[in-house]
Amino acid sequence: MAATLRTRLASRWESLLDRAERRLPALTRRRAPEPLPIDLHSRRVYVVPTRFGLLFGLTLVAMLLGALNFNNNGALLLTFVIAGVAQLSLHRTVANLRGIRLESLQGSPVHAGDTAVVSLRFGCGGTARPRVRIVRGADERIVDLAPAGDAIELPLTAERRGWQRAGRFTVSSVHPFGLFHAWSVLNPDQPVLVYPRAEPLAPALPRMAANERGPELRTEGEDWSGLRAYRVGDAPRLIAWKATARQDRLLVKEFSDPMAAEVTLSWNALAHLPHEQRISRLTRWVLDAGAQNLAFRLVLPGSTLGPARGTAHAARCLRELAVLP
Repeated sequence: MAATLRTRLASRWESLLDRAERRLPALTRRRAPEPLPIDLHSRRVYVVPTRFGLLFGLTLVAMLLGALNFNNNGALLLTFVIAGVAQLSLHRTVANLRGIRLESLQGSPVHAGDTAVVSLRFGCGGTARPRVRIVRGADERIVDLAPAGDAIELPLTAERRGWQRAGRFTVSSVHPFGLFHAWSVLNPDQPVLVYPRAEPLAPALPRMAANERGPELRTEGEDWSGLRAYRVGDAPRLIAWKATARQDRLLVKEFSDPMAAEVTLSWNALAHLPHEQRISRLTRWVLDAGAQNLAFRLVLPGSTLGPARGTAHAARCLRELAVLP
């Protein structure tokens, strides 16, 4: 009976603690994203007893009542000494977070649907911060921050193209004794760029014909380049049947054409496609042109990029496609 009651009380306390942790920061500080850097000061660090801390406090109360009942000065002295240490641990738990600064947030660009890695750079003001817990959604890291600071990496699912904010992070600690739980919520206003999703089975690259009447399918050159997956529009004579049989998927022979004219990727040439599919196909063509080191021009509504070649030019084109309305 007593064990069941203790279990229910513990479960109830954990529920109240979780609700307080979710709601208290939203009620006591602004919800809008904050510019970097973000400093953790005393007014934004919240603290409550843990379940172990609550049981520890009840034990101290029982010790105090027993010492008073038997008029035992030694027991009273021991109780007050332990209570003093617990009080000091409260300040130490808060101090373990106070002074931490989120200095930067960076993420390498990925395509929509992929998982980006967000790097959080924390400064510690020259003081080591042991056992700091950093949580974003279901992702959690428990780290010992060095006095000079540390960079922590967390995954971020890129749901759509464009600029995407990393969202809220919870920084917490129960150091040193686990009696108190201190936490703070960070909501940095630092977005991560997400490239558009590339069309998986896009047609072959177009090229501006010599008479400039319009885009035509890029013809193969004379130099062997390798094999690639089949795409809609590839000529049947280019299918590598032996390699296809070995790998159980359609593979196409690819030839390089160093003397080919520059590739023109035009938004208006894909007017028959829906808006997002246009972006997806242009993204695939930009990736293909960059992989083949071709000089290409990207023509978008209101802007033209290139002609140029190289990874830097491809990155600029992908950026413009990502931020299209």
